[in-house]
Amino acid sequence: MTSSKTHVQTPKIEMTNVHKSFGTKDVLRGVDLTVQPGESMVIIGGSGTGKSVTLKCVLGLIKPDSGTIKIDGTDTTTIDRKDHDTLMGKFGMLFQGGALFDSLPVWENVAFGLIHGHKMSKEEARAVAIEKIKAVGMGERVADLYPAELSGGMQKRISLARAIATNPDIIFFDEPTTGLDPIMADVINDLIVKCVKDLGATGLTITHDMASARKIADKVAMIHEGQIIWVGDIKDLDNSGNEYVDQFIHGRADGPIKKHSDLAA
Repeated sequence: MTSSKTHVQTPKIEMTNVHKSFGTKDVLRGVDLTVQPGESMVIIGGSGTGKSVTLKCVLGLIKPDSGTIKIDGTDTTTIDRKDHDTLMGKFGMLFQGGALFDSLPVWENVAFGLIHGHKMSKEEARAVAIEKIKAVGMGERVADLYPAELSGGMQKRISLARAIATNPDIIFFDEPTTGLDPIMADVINDLIVKCVKDLGATGLTITHDMASARKIADKVAMIHEGQIIWVGDIKDLDNSGNEYVDQFIHGRADGPIKKHSDLAA
């Protein structure tokens, strides 16, 4: 008689009981979240609920007060600076505002991590940058332009090209469609799906844009008052059985989530 052991996959990201306060304000109040390799997880929630702080804690930009954050099984809250820098090499990041360097041409913006993080020669890095620029649907001709010469949608594409330039294991997206019209937002959503899939990367996105969440998510987690209150497959979002999720995804004023005007009354 033979027996087979079930292989348990190590999560790509695992947050356990993560707390973070700023002064007397408790922002994260026991966040638990698991993201599997190759999964696209989208965290939704209103302003001030803890989305950005959660993302920054995973990135290591903010140190939590307590709890653990593991990347590939390694607790990142206790590692030293050198190991943290090595870990950052696994990450790609699409910032909310694009965060391109105005003084650098487009190709050098895209190649920034390759040149300064991976110590690649400028000649090699430029070739990779042009390849990634093409991957986000833009022509080689934009490589020598400067960010100020690009539209908002083009800048967002270049920011995405930079995020994927190092072929990262994990890509973080911070409100990726903010400031874009609905058509360009959909273009960016499609590009995010394509780029993450092509790389075989894990995605972690924070957004309040439900059209974006529906397009790019495999799984959705909702954060409310510093805690994850629901996690499920994107196909189950409309039937979550959670009144907070239901109110948020349909943008209803009435429900358990209180408006700022209610709180001030």
